[in-house]
Amino acid sequence: MFSYLLNKIGYALLTLLGVVTVIFLLFTLLPGDPAQMMLGQNETEEQLQTVRKKYGFDKPISKQYLYYINDLSPISFHSMNEGDFSYLKGNKYSHTQLFTIGNTATVVKFPYLRTSFQKNDKNVSDVIKETLPNTALLAVSAICIAIILGILLGIISAMTKDTWVDKMIQLLSTLGMSVPSFFSAIIFAWLFGYVLHEYTHLNMTGSLYEVDDFGEGSYIQWKNLILPAIVLGIRPLAVVTQLMRNSLLEVMSQDYIRTAKAKGLSMIQIIRRHALKNSLNPVITAISGWFASMLAGAVFVEYIFGWNGLGKEIVNALNTLDLPVIMGSVLVIATMFILINIFVDIIYGWLDPRIRM
Repeated sequence: MFSYLLNKIGYALLTLLGVVTVIFLLFTLLPGDPAQMMLGQNETEEQLQTVRKKYGFDKPISKQYLYYINDLSPISFHSMNEGDFSYLKGNKYSHTQLFTIGNTATVVKFPYLRTSFQKNDKNVSDVIKETLPNTALLAVSAICIAIILGILLGIISAMTKDTWVDKMIQLLSTLGMSVPSFFSAIIFAWLFGYVLHEYTHLNMTGSLYEVDDFGEGSYIQWKNLILPAIVLGIRPLAVVTQLMRNSLLEVMSQDYIRTAKAKGLSMIQIIRRHALKNSLNPVITAISGWFASMLAGAVFVEYIFGWNGLGKEIVNALNTLDLPVIMGSVLVIATMFILINIFVDIIYGWLDPRIRM
């Protein structure tokens, strides 16, 4: 088990290094001058040179990449010479110095995602800390909706196999998997937030926190979570419904189920006591993958509903060409995706020793 765990961690680190490399090259090699993106149209040559030197844009791509890796690494190396770009500035990030060899200091720190181009040099990590909890809340709410309704609809569909109820659920599941999230978001916002607002009392847009009428503080508005959570949960709901139906039908054809029927147990008792637990394995597998994907899939849903999460922040950063925020946000989402999948693989390896071989 220990060697299996080490292999998974090694693969995770290699994958993460590949993600970091792709993100860096993708945004560094984009056409255009990052210094001009920051300063706008009224910049002078002196201002451009100052910004390029401050952020290292005047360095070769290979050095920029090494500096970026050094910023992200928990263990990093820094020059003790104040004029060098890798000089360990006291206000750059909190750190613990391990040792010094010559003019190079080795320190331990949290990964440094650099500062925003458009938010007055605000740390990207602070931007993510402010928005990621809202995205996590939205993703958890959506997956809960998908699990509860998906299992329930899957059971109903299996119990009413080949009837009009089963066919209607299958039709809705197919539509749920086919319709893009951004289109569903537009339809739901218009229908339930505008057309039926008198009955639903839901808003077309809104985030978790809203400012009160006097502008003196904010309060939590839970109803703003309903529509984006439903929309984000539609696709995993459709998948869970299909998987639950097919798995339950397969389990219901087993010999021990026929024995339970012969004993006079009702269909509800058979499903609750015997079939349901054995039908959940493929559902659990799908849910673990969908939860990781939701963090990335929330981008369009958050933007359309005005939900102040990491997805909306990414769209705003794309509109303003705030490259550090884009790179940091994508990197955090990719890291969480990798960690969740590695965690699921480790759990599977613990439950089923055959996977570790």
